Amino acid sequence: MAITYKVLGQVNPPASGLTTLYTVPSNTQAVCSTLSICNLGSALNTYRLAVRPSGATIANQHYIVYDAQVAGNDSNFLTMGLSLNASDVISVYTPSNSGISFNLFGSEIT
Repeated sequence: MAITYKVLGQVNPPASGLTTLYTVPSNTQAVCSTLSICNLGSALNTYRLAVRPSGATIANQHYIVYDAQVAGNDSNFLTMGLSLNASDVISVYTPSNSGISFNLFGSEIT
């Protein structure tokens, strides 16, 4: 069993669309340790974070953060410790076009 510590995903999503930040590769497990949410604009913005098990269609129970706020020109850091299996998906959303960047850090276990 090998553990690789890495940047799991980085995205600056378009407005009003759920965007995949990270999908666990096949034959792999992952532990997501920290998520950085950076507001690139000067106005208050909101974001959502969902964790969807492999093969599931997105539904309300998958959201672990919903319309949380991040101040203008500021960042939020979430310490998570999420354990994921192969093909599980982390998705993000923001209502503002290019307004927030997301960076996910953790480890993959193969």
